[in-house]
Amino acid sequence: MTKLRFEHRVAVVTGAADGIGRAVAERIAEEGGKVVLWDIQESLLQKRQEELQAAKRDCMIQVVDVSDEEQVKKAFAEAADFFGRIDILVHAAGIVGPTQTKITDYATEAFDQIYKINLRGSFLVCKHVIPHMEKIDYGRILLIASIAGKEGNPFMAGYSATKAGVIGLVKSLGKELAATGITVNGIAPAVIKTPMNSDTAPEQLEYMASKIPMQRFGTVAETASLAAWIVSEESSFNTAFVFDLSGGRATY
Repeated sequence: MTKLRFEHRVAVVTGAADGIGRAVAERIAEEGGKVVLWDIQESLLQKRQEELQAAKRDCMIQVVDVSDEEQVKKAFAEAADFFGRIDILVHAAGIVGPTQTKITDYATEAFDQIYKINLRGSFLVCKHVIPHMEKIDYGRILLIASIAGKEGNPFMAGYSATKAGVIGLVKSLGKELAATGITVNGIAPAVIKTPMNSDTAPEQLEYMASKIPMQRFGTVAETASLAAWIVSEESSFNTAFVFDLSGGRATY
């Protein structure tokens, strides 16, 4: 009989209506976990809930703007009340922002928005999930960063800078909590086939694909596979680390 790695575990997954977040939530649910799906796309969230319930998975959905501190704090409290605990956080919510855009043409309002979602959102979800994990002296936090945060993608200043910030948060917070039962790690993917890429300029996608030695994009299933191990009990001696998922692009 296959071991259910997430039996008795409760996972909150942000950006879970589609893309990487959806794939991770489904993988955790398949392996016995109870999942809480966050997104701002309410109709898609309802569809995911129906799909999971049809597969007899335990789940709840919450419409949450991760850049809004009160929404984040309240949603965690409601999820903990509903399921009794929170063991896992996978933070996949994020936006790309302007692409093929010189910094001199990059609207400051656009930078502020990508900061709010990608970096402020990461800070807020970590800040407000940790008290729930401290109650049980156990937790797995996984933030989805990007290879752009390590290497920098030209003409994507906002995305590259905020994802670099996410990497810094992983390293800082992982060390801060290293002596507890809570681990904090990240994944830095190269281009993954997701709906988020639909707004990315074709020239930008072509550039990013050209940097991948495997000469293909990654898949959400591949991302979910790595994520599931990182947030499982098996990954007990890994913290403050960012795992590459880059098809050979990463050089360090």
